[in-house]
Formats: sequence, C-alpha cells, structure tokens
Amino acid sequence: MKLLKNMNDCIVIIPTYNEIENVESIIRTVLSQHKPFHVLIIDDNSPDHTADKVIALQSEFQGRLFLEKRAKKSGLGTAYVHGFKWAMQHQYDFIFEMDADFSHNPHDLEKLYQACHLGDADLAVGSRYVTGVNVVNWPLSRVLLSYFASVYVRLITGMKIHDATAGFVCYKRQVLECINLDQIKFVGYAFQIEMKYRTFCKNFKITEVPIIFTDRTKGQSKMSNSIIVEAVFGVIALRLKRLVNTL
Repeated sequence: MKLLKNMNDCIVIIPTYNEIENVESIIRTVLSQHKPFHVLIIDDNSPDHTADKVIALQSEFQGRLFLEKRAKKSGLGTAYVHGFKWAMQHQYDFIFEMDADFSHNPHDLEKLYQACHLGDADLAVGSRYVTGVNVVNWPLSRVLLSYFASVYVRLITGMKIHDATAGFVCYKRQVLECINLDQIKFVGYAFQIEMKYRTFCKNFKITEVPIIFTDRTKGQSKMSNSIIVEAVFGVIALRLKRLVNTL
C-alpha cells in the first residue's frame, strides 16, 4: 500500500537506551516548539522500560509521536539508519538527529530547519565549535578530545567542518536518498563523521549553525573507549575508500 504524503515535513529521530529519566521531558519539549515537529523514538529494548513511557504518551500526541522498538542494543549508527529509512518511507522532507538527554537544546531545532528550508544548506550541523568552544559542564579532557577529533577529521578528509562529530543535525531528504545507508557500519563518533563525509563527497552543501552544547544531568553517558578508537581509525578508512573510489 502506498503511504500518503505527510502533512508535516519534519521528523526528529531520537535513539534511546535506558533514557527513562529524560524521554518524556524531551518528547514534550520538542513537540511544544512553534514549528510542529514530529518525533520518532528508536528504542533498543531498554531494560528501564523507556519504550513503555513512549507508548503511554502516544495517545496524547497521536499522529506526531512514533516508536520503533528494536530487539537489542545495536549501536547509535544502526539506530539512526533505521530511523532514516523509516522517515524516507514516510516521506518527510527534513530529517533530524538529536540526543535524548537535553545536551541538544530543542529550541535550536528551528535554527537547523531554517538553515535547510530558507537557506541553501542540504545538511545543517548544530556546531559546538564554529564560533569558539560552546560546551557546558564537560570536563576539559573531553572538550579537548572532541575539539581535536574534529581538527583531525579536517586534516584527513579535507572537510571544512569545525564539529565533525556533532550529533545534532538536519538533513534534507534528498541527501539521504543519495547515500547507500546499507553501507554505513560505524556506530558512534565514526558514524557521525561518515555521514558528513559521504554528504561532502556527494557535493551537497553543509552549513554549521552555532549552538551551545550542555552535558546531560540525568542518566548515563554511552561514551566508551571503543567508540573513540572506532572514530580514530574509521576516519583513515573513509579517506582510503574515497581515494580508491569505493566510498
């Protein structure tokens, strides 16, 4: 059966794993914005029953709040790829990535939307570093790691992006339609870098929109050493693929 064209053009994809402390607040805040966004939660079968909270809210936000529940924890990258495919199937024109923990301010969603809708951006990046260092409540070590990761990415890939690992973004649907999502295998920072690099390699316009990033105050960070290692070596792998025309 052919899906009907959505009356709303924007979907905010929020992956969750054990976000019971944040999920209701983030949903309510996103859906209370002046722009009538829709929300898609991708939950990896959270043991804390995050998905049950979303289900309980769906009747209140009928037609605006959606849930895709996966069988197990499978990584941030695969969650977003799942969400991208769902959003394109449902014909949304502007597809957002956003964390559940309020590190990304929902009030900045419209800035990203305007950069793509009224501006010439195909991908708008909510950037922590385009106007300096705009990070609140992170230890210095993590700020330096994140900042110099983006410097490293610029040197290896040639992308002129100050915040290559940013996870707060807006894609025009046409960008995702041009990327082979089945080839995306990275899960953490490397996933965010790869998506931007593939967008860059397709000659789409990438614009950075300054935001203030605030570390989570509830719940547990999903950062791990394996995610950092994946990013370091993943960037080199991406550049090599580009050089041999296999990206």
